[in-house]
Amino acid sequence: MSSKARWIKGMGLWLSVAMPLLMVTSAFAELQQVSVGGELRIRGRQYFNTFSPRGERIDPQYTGWRPLGPKGTTSVFKWDGRGTDWTRYETSVLLNVKADFTDNVTAFIELYDWHIWGEDFRSNYLTGEDRRADSSDDVEIEQAYVEMRQIFGAPLKLRVGRQAIKLGKGWLVDDMLTPSQYSSYDAIRLTWTPADDLSIDAIMSKLNEQQIGDEDTDFYALYGTWTGIPELTVSAYWFFLRSAQHVETTKLGAPGEWAESLFGWDSYDPTRLHTVGTYLFGKSNGFDYSLELAYQFGDASHVGSYFKPVTGAYGDPGANYDNWGLEAILGYTFSDVKWQPRPYVMASWYDGKDNRDITFWEWLNPFYRPEASISFNRLFSSTNAFPTINDNGWLSNVIQVQLGLELQVTEKVRTHVHVAKDWVDDPFDPPVSFEIGDRRFYSPFSFWTEKGSRDLGWEAAAWVKYQYSADLWFLLYGNYLWTGEGLAKGAFIQYNGTEFSGGTDDNDAGYLFWMAVLKF
Repeated sequence: MSSKARWIKGMGLWLSVAMPLLMVTSAFAELQQVSVGGELRIRGRQYFNTFSPRGERIDPQYTGWRPLGPKGTTSVFKWDGRGTDWTRYETSVLLNVKADFTDNVTAFIELYDWHIWGEDFRSNYLTGEDRRADSSDDVEIEQAYVEMRQIFGAPLKLRVGRQAIKLGKGWLVDDMLTPSQYSSYDAIRLTWTPADDLSIDAIMSKLNEQQIGDEDTDFYALYGTWTGIPELTVSAYWFFLRSAQHVETTKLGAPGEWAESLFGWDSYDPTRLHTVGTYLFGKSNGFDYSLELAYQFGDASHVGSYFKPVTGAYGDPGANYDNWGLEAILGYTFSDVKWQPRPYVMASWYDGKDNRDITFWEWLNPFYRPEASISFNRLFSSTNAFPTINDNGWLSNVIQVQLGLELQVTEKVRTHVHVAKDWVDDPFDPPVSFEIGDRRFYSPFSFWTEKGSRDLGWEAAAWVKYQYSADLWFLLYGNYLWTGEGLAKGAFIQYNGTEFSGGTDDNDAGYLFWMAVLKF
């Protein structure tokens, strides 16, 4: 058994010990207080000239032998005014119960429902026939954990069970998926605070459980924060994602499987993604600043398996993570000026690799081994810097520079405007093509490409937030996108750089949403 496997098994043993310890401790604690709370989020959304049913943007016959990824050059984007726009309304509900016991013990249970309006309506409006609603994906357990504090009289806190986890500002590990969807982790979290200005978290979570064999997906984290300087908070972290799920790109008979085993074909090691990073932030003399920088390394052969030159061939078992990510913000607040204006500048970079070109000799060689295109993995982020492009924490292989201004118009009203320039970090080189009228014709030789554009376009965005009370606020947001050539013709920026963004035109696009949030 490898050292890593022994360590993972040891963590599992620690879990089996920690759970009974919590149960025994809770049995002796006496209930002191019960509190009930929750949250309601309602959001309406509309995209303009953005989405269409998934379709081919470049016919596969013109990209033969090129390792494009899981869905080739199909895309859900259109960037044109034809067809209908995408509109949706959704509601998110949290309802929780917190029970505080003696001896520093707390139990917390939270129910969660997220649904799209119209999913569960019970009546057929044509015939009047009523049926039961489909409630298979309605209410779920969002959180259910037990927490112990001051373990053995030491500054230790242990939380076991399903729980929300947000590390830092949530740039890579967040407790939300979108502004209206939550996420949680089945995890053990141990927090040690040896001093007032230092805390260290150790987390083990189970993301996917396979009942037979070692094919689970686990996520581990070490996260330390130091607040010893009033103007600066410093965090450092290590995240480790391991997925041992079995991956095969072909299903052959006994002779074929024997040959694959003999030559090491169709063999993909478990995913081992390491992320090391730092997060610095603070305020001083009107300035506010933050910098988060992370580097990723490790085995990426599961992603590599997607990069097959043709159906039935093999992907790249030697793929590796070797990527950087960065988000930096610098702002200044004029506190003595009316409306307290805060201009700021922000830069984001998610390192991308596009190895989808092939040479003439690879085009001739039916046995060449493809090279995967691995970009920075956003892990469990909800950071959304590119709303019209539908970021949702999964956009990668992109760069953005943003200039903005925020104003505190009244005590309850805050506004924000910004402009942003977006680029592809490593563009996709499409087949050589030419246009006749509205038709584009491509070269049949897939090794013959033209330089792809890095220009994703310009964005202008604004929002206004009305804080009606301490528990209720409203938000109206709008984003306008001047579609760049790199976006319209297509680049691999979606889903951590594995999916295509190309459309059928290059029209401008936009996104609007409103949201109401009530906490109780």
